[in-house]
Amino acid sequence: MWRRLSELPLLVLLMGITALSMWLPAAHAVILRDHDTARAFFYSGIILLILTGMIGLATVNHRARNPARANLTALVAAYAVLPVLMALPVIQALPDTSWANAWLEMISSFTTTGATLYAPDRLPPSIHLWRGQVGWMGGFFILVAAVAILAPMTLGGIEVMSGRVPGRGAEGLSQITATADPARRVARQAAAILPVYAGVTVGLWVLLLIAGQPNFPALIHAMSTISTSGISPSGGLPVEGPTFLAEAAIFIALFLAVTRRLWPGSFSYDPGTRIVDDSELRMSLVLLAFIPLVLFLRHWLAATDGTEFAQGDFIAGLRALWGAVFTTLSFLTTTGFTSADWVTARNWSGLETPGLVLAGLAIFGGGIATTAGGVKLLRVYALFRHGERELDRLIHPNSVGGSGQSARRLRREGAYLAWIFFMLFALSIAILVAALALVGIEFETALILTLGALTTTGPLTSVAATDPIALALLPATAKAILGIAMVIGRLELLAILVLLAPDSWRN
Repeated sequence: MWRRLSELPLLVLLMGITALSMWLPAAHAVILRDHDTARAFFYSGIILLILTGMIGLATVNHRARNPARANLTALVAAYAVLPVLMALPVIQALPDTSWANAWLEMISSFTTTGATLYAPDRLPPSIHLWRGQVGWMGGFFILVAAVAILAPMTLGGIEVMSGRVPGRGAEGLSQITATADPARRVARQAAAILPVYAGVTVGLWVLLLIAGQPNFPALIHAMSTISTSGISPSGGLPVEGPTFLAEAAIFIALFLAVTRRLWPGSFSYDPGTRIVDDSELRMSLVLLAFIPLVLFLRHWLAATDGTEFAQGDFIAGLRALWGAVFTTLSFLTTTGFTSADWVTARNWSGLETPGLVLAGLAIFGGGIATTAGGVKLLRVYALFRHGERELDRLIHPNSVGGSGQSARRLRREGAYLAWIFFMLFALSIAILVAALALVGIEFETALILTLGALTTTGPLTSVAATDPIALALLPATAKAILGIAMVIGRLELLAILVLLAPDSWRN
């Protein structure tokens, strides 16, 4: 039986897993005696299982002629098909909502963007569980796909260290992928990552309970932290009561989105280096020290007359510093949680537009092959090292760059590919902002929506603007554009272009 299941196309397996996962919120609704919601999830799961079985019977003997391209096609198809299926129980449980709203909510969760169209009190607890569960599954899926699908094709940031042309893969890739079909490759990586992924989630849930957080919100916040989705059943982290210990636990867990080295089944993109020498980790620590310090010192550099902070309140200063440190790491990893002391940090610094700082952090992004979005720290680091080397050559034109073969490749081919991706990212921002403007969205709102979607940092729509942006009031065309932007931000435009390139169609 297991052998026959492994022969099914990857997308069919994902559809089956999605259908089975609907029974968890159904059971949760039964426990809460919310039978209408329970029936919506249970019957939706049965319908999708029947549909999956029919498609599975029709495709069980299908064999892809180009397995490497089939992997990438299945990855893109998953983000096109699965959110539509995930929206089915939401439509059944909320008869007064629309397909556009339910679809955008699910694609936001599955891409770990975390933007929501619904007020927290409008949704039953079981739908909040489904949102968190979909975000958790989306984070796990991208962790597996990064190693099983994108890494062999030198995509997703791996091209920066390898220096190879994106989409071509390593030498001998065709022989490897000819004997390992997509489902088996993904299954091996999933078996290596799932125990740790689930274990860390449960561990963080327990720590949040110990820190005094309620049971259900603690579970959702644990799942959304590990997946960097920023989903919350209450609209964000608690702002009252004992919040420091809970935020400290989340703060430590967020480092999993800084470097792939902390996850099992990782590829060795820079063999021989210790984790303390990891360029992504070191760069994140620099940003984590520099940006909160600037916000903290700005209290004295820029006058804030007439406020209680001008008198140098020591406790308020510590709260402001912690709020800035936590929120910096949260948005750097594209999670989007804000600290209970972020308001204190904002008032302490005297910034009128702190959302611009958070948007910039989200653009930086986290580590490659993690659940974080954005440009990714390794690409920024490659551009920094290239610029550093060019400045050295201005002073010493005949100097020879050292630091080993990996560092030289990072400064040359890696920086070149990083610059290409950065230009594609900037071009995507310009096109999507223009597209939203054409459907009647104001420029500032369109820019925030685009940055939130492309960096998979949905909470930007709530904290970057002066007033939170009501996504439910956007026109249907704007919602479709945002959904496409979220997929582009999750998969990265470079991977989509490789799939569409004529060379990828060759056997």
